[in-house]
Amino acid sequence: QVQLVESGGGLVQAGGSLRLSCAASGRTVFVNGMGWFRQAPGKEREFVASINWGGDTTYYADSVKGRFTASRDNDKNLMYLQMNNLKTEDTAVYYCATRPSPMASSNREHYEYWGLGTQVTVSS
Repeated sequence: QVQLVESGGGLVQAGGSLRLSCAASGRTVFVNGMGWFRQAPGKEREFVASINWGGDTTYYADSVKGRFTASRDNDKNLMYLQMNNLKTEDTAVYYCATRPSPMASSNREHYEYWGLGTQVTVSS
């Protein structure tokens, strides 16, 4: 019912910036909370950022506060993650997700639909 496709990943030097996009489509795309998660090799998938349907509430992992910014454009069915001052420890596959609620959440168990991910590699 809901399809999510991430884009914008790639290779960047430490200190650089990337902007990830998540394109959403499907029956329940408009009224939902969305989130960004990431998974590095050998590690669990971890929370990065979340934004509510109205776009006025955001949550961030402590590791990315002040560097990453989540936003969304519901008219275009898009969510973004602006990543500034990237560090090597940000290297991971980044996933966008949506939940059947308008609220933001840092809990991965709240999310029902997931994209396939986009690779972000930060070199030293």
